[in-house]
Amino acid sequence: MRNDLYKPYHRINLMNETKPYQPYQKTIKMIKKIACIGAGYVGGPTMSVIAQKNPHIQVTVVDMNEARIEAWNDDDLSKLPIYEPGLDAVVGEARGRNLFFSTDVDRAIDEADMIFISVNTPTKAYGKGKGQAADLKFIELCARQIAAVAKSDKIVVEKSTLPVRTAQALKSILDNTGNGVNFCILSNPEFLAEGTAINDLHHPDRVLIGGEDAAAIQALVDVYASWVPKERILTTNLWSSELSKLVANAFLAQRVSSINSISELCEVTGANVDEVAKAVGQDSRIGPKFLKASVGFGGSCFQKDILNLVYIARSYNLHTVADYWEQVIILNDHQKTRFAERIIRTMYNTVNGKHIAFLGWAFKKDTNDSRESAAIYVADHLLEEEAHIVVYDPKVPAEQIYRDLDALGTRSPADNRRLVSVASDPLSALNDAHAVAILTEWDEFKSYDWREIKQRMKRPAFVFDGRKLLGRAELEALGYQYYAIGE
Repeated sequence: MRNDLYKPYHRINLMNETKPYQPYQKTIKMIKKIACIGAGYVGGPTMSVIAQKNPHIQVTVVDMNEARIEAWNDDDLSKLPIYEPGLDAVVGEARGRNLFFSTDVDRAIDEADMIFISVNTPTKAYGKGKGQAADLKFIELCARQIAAVAKSDKIVVEKSTLPVRTAQALKSILDNTGNGVNFCILSNPEFLAEGTAINDLHHPDRVLIGGEDAAAIQALVDVYASWVPKERILTTNLWSSELSKLVANAFLAQRVSSINSISELCEVTGANVDEVAKAVGQDSRIGPKFLKASVGFGGSCFQKDILNLVYIARSYNLHTVADYWEQVIILNDHQKTRFAERIIRTMYNTVNGKHIAFLGWAFKKDTNDSRESAAIYVADHLLEEEAHIVVYDPKVPAEQIYRDLDALGTRSPADNRRLVSVASDPLSALNDAHAVAILTEWDEFKSYDWREIKQRMKRPAFVFDGRKLLGRAELEALGYQYYAIGE
């Protein structure tokens, strides 16, 4: 596929024959109906905002998970399957007007002019590339379903985070298993931060669209241009767009691991990592963002995307490049282990039978997403020492917490339930606790009456602040044994 953006290209079929690509502008000029396959953390909020800002376009979000679709359609907007500040208002405005949630995937595909693919692309847990490569089985299943159902020309948009050159595979499947219709592939990666996704969608730093067909690109540009300034809508070739998402997340995660590596140095030298970060962040060439030391990054994107980048580099024999980016993951894992070891060491080298309250399970505040959360791995390390953990998180339900621990396969589900309990309120978690570990930076934790909490805890009362949320002076004045990363 050629890289000169706005010129027609040839498509390659499985027989290695070529035929001229039919310019997309001959078939569809205006987008009237959009379908999105996948009603998860990306598809649901993104399509909701697109529908809100484009009342003239019908947007249908489809998913095979009936329970998830029922939650999206629930009259009680507090029961949406995703917690994201502001999402309920957006859904409430557009749902039933031009935003619909359905399990009828075939109908949505058939009627749509533009189809977004927003399904999960987890790290492979089997076969070649296990533990690093992206598992594209759901992407391929989507492509085959689109090809089987479509009777008219479609723009197919990659919204999931994908390895570079996935578009080539999509194009091959669509062209060789379809009904003779014309498919145009675009890449439109998301750059959302959970907890601020609606604001990120309303006021994006940039919208990135990669493609080879000028008319198809313009069709998607027009969708976003209804609310995004045109200077913030960037167009590239397909490969640059696919790779940019991986690189953006790799750079952000790199900053987190960088400051976390310095936090360990600060602890042994007497420096304060917050003061170091502030001094470094004042440099206009560096800036202050993502320089907050913590117990480590989590979420569905950073680790998965860096591992994918490592795998891609190794597949091209770029081993030095791969080793460089893999170190970001190694440092992040080290930070979580180091935090757990500090708890054990501080509590007289044993946590066996001790009650440790976990405040927070989500990987960051203002989301109910716990994928790759630091809390999971810190808990796992402490459970190996037979600690008793009581978890309180304002948004993550008990069944999700147990599911996260069971997925590790470290111990039996029965043992996880024997050693871990989930509290419905913070005081229940903190009663008779030997220690508190803060794993998520929920704002409400700062407002607690820590004087009263100390009266409920065992003595000495330990606080291990993995998010540097509380003040050392205040906690020590109340008589706590306080530990914060980087101090």
